[in-house]
Amino acid sequence: MAFGANSILDVGRWALFASQVQLSVTGNNIANVDTEGYSRRSAVLEEGINIDYKPGQMGTGVQVKEIQRHFDELVERLYYDQASLRDKWGALYEQLQSVESLFNESSGIGVSDSLSTYFNSWNDLSQRPENYGTRQDVVNQGTTLASTISQADSSLNDMQERIDAMIDQEVMNANNIMGQIADVNRRINVHDIPGSNNANALYDERARLVRELGEIVDINYIDNGLGNVTITTKAGQTLVDGEEHFYLEFGAPYAEQDLELDSTFEGQVYFEGDSNFEYTIEFMASNSGTTDAGIVSNSGNAAQFRVSLDGGNTWLTNPDGSTRYFAARPDEGKVNVEGVSIWFGSATDPKGDPTGTLKKGDTFTIRPSRTLFWVENTSHKQNITPQADFTGQENPERLTGGKLGAYFSLRDQYVGRYREKLDTLAHNLIWEVNRTHSQGAGLQNYTSLDGTYSVDAIDRPLASDSTGLAFGDKLQSGSSFVYIYDPDTGAMLSNAALDFDPATPGTQMFDPNQHSMQDVVDAYNNTFGSFMTAGIVNNRIHLQAKDGYEFTFGADSAGLNAALGLNTYFEGDDAGTISVNDTIATDLDFLAAGHVNGAGEVNSGDNYVALALYGLREQDVEMYTPMEGSTKQTLMEYYNGLVGNVGADTNNVKFSYDFTNSLATDLDDRQQQVSGVNLDEEMSNLIKFQHSYTAAAKLITTADQMLQTVLSLKP
Repeated sequence: MAFGANSILDVGRWALFASQVQLSVTGNNIANVDTEGYSRRSAVLEEGINIDYKPGQMGTGVQVKEIQRHFDELVERLYYDQASLRDKWGALYEQLQSVESLFNESSGIGVSDSLSTYFNSWNDLSQRPENYGTRQDVVNQGTTLASTISQADSSLNDMQERIDAMIDQEVMNANNIMGQIADVNRRINVHDIPGSNNANALYDERARLVRELGEIVDINYIDNGLGNVTITTKAGQTLVDGEEHFYLEFGAPYAEQDLELDSTFEGQVYFEGDSNFEYTIEFMASNSGTTDAGIVSNSGNAAQFRVSLDGGNTWLTNPDGSTRYFAARPDEGKVNVEGVSIWFGSATDPKGDPTGTLKKGDTFTIRPSRTLFWVENTSHKQNITPQADFTGQENPERLTGGKLGAYFSLRDQYVGRYREKLDTLAHNLIWEVNRTHSQGAGLQNYTSLDGTYSVDAIDRPLASDSTGLAFGDKLQSGSSFVYIYDPDTGAMLSNAALDFDPATPGTQMFDPNQHSMQDVVDAYNNTFGSFMTAGIVNNRIHLQAKDGYEFTFGADSAGLNAALGLNTYFEGDDAGTISVNDTIATDLDFLAAGHVNGAGEVNSGDNYVALALYGLREQDVEMYTPMEGSTKQTLMEYYNGLVGNVGADTNNVKFSYDFTNSLATDLDDRQQQVSGVNLDEEMSNLIKFQHSYTAAAKLITTADQMLQTVLSLKP
């Protein structure tokens, strides 16, 4: 092969083409300097083939080998982890600031101020117990307190509903992104030829989508080349596998079972009620040395189970610290576990009877709130709802990061915990006030009275988990005194403690583990049948004095009146239902400021109960939550502790956000150093490639002139 003008022309042509490509790539970089997810590109040149020739190899020019995308995969994978945590803590911090504003006591209109004002009103009443203006103030302050607590609970409930809506949106976004990633993978497999036709734009699009997915859920990214990318959650559930993608589902509350291999149980667990906890139910052996737990029954041979609200890390306990056990009951004997009614029915009918024997280790899981599922196919889905134990340690087998991790943590572990503590405050406030008030006397006696608390079954012991009495666990063995009066003369006609066993003297005391609502009614009729009648209306007790008589209440060491809602100040049993008893709100004479003295009299100016209720302000009360167990402190201290928890949680979350944001920002900066477009550098390249293009064009011109010279030669 001879080299001459034609060879020079060919070299110039390839040089011109290479410079054009370099200029085009540089121009594209400049144009996309502000395009999100765009990675800087460059043309990789390689020398053309060389031909052996005397006096040495001669080159044939240059060619563009490939358009290279500048991107650091290792840094990007590190970024996914930190960005997921950053977005989790960032979303939490943003929302917790709203929660913090709900508990802002600086305005003077919060729960703390209302609680203090309420107790002070009892002090005012103790000084003027017969003054109707002071009595009205006690009712007004109680109404304000109940309203303030209910409003705080309602605001937290509204926040949880908004969180559910945000979860719905993020699940939709995640599913949409997973579908797009799978589609991009398909297109990469079609268009990408490594080193020849790099699908750089598709790789950029995929990297951007993966970042967006990582903001929603915590992910693992496995690159098997081309479009064969696998993306899983940190717990291992596959989200994208090459050209295939899976789904997330934000579903309804659900229950599932995990039975031992030798279990013969055929049925299902059912529940009613709402809770932010996930209930883990585990059955225990009925006797040492056996694996049988028992059957579902309303009798004494029912299988026993324990309950965990944090994934089996801790189990519910009794006041003495021992593990609390519950009986497996059918529909008509459902048991109450921390506000949720649980029972066992057939596999298809909650009212049907299950069959078979439960075994030790048989486990059931209940989620009373909406649940996040990973959906593999129409017949299989897995619960991946974020979960943490009571120490805050997250379950690694569930979703943990991203916005979804944040929203579920906010709904269940933060707002849910605050609502649980607010309910505990209200529950104990109601009980302690009612406990004292129910043993007092107002300016007027009763001729009839209805209890405010109902039971699910009138023939079960009132302390039983299956009775459904809101304060049944507060009852104690003791006596309940009632006084009968002549309404015309005011003379006391009879007084005694309710007799629960008239046939056996000395055993008339109430026993919550033995006596039912029907037993209470019978005790009233047996003890005071000459003066009043007792009955049950809508599963509540009803007392009616006979003509010419009226009654009031005295010392009640059992707490029976407070538990049944007789002569009480508050109604309801939690933050969402607390209110002032309608009987008192509509007739101030029934507000109890005094009490029945040893002579059976209610003296004018008696302030015994008013002082006792004012003293409740400084009285230590034992309060229990599943997260913290039992604590003993005043109601004011307990609420202030709740406010302190909100503030501490907000500060801790802010610290975590600042820390992870710093790490994510640093990694993003490192990625931008590699993939980001630097205009100064691109302008420099533009000038350089422009000169290259000019030189290549000059080379072609020179070769053309050489050819023209040759052609102009005459023989």
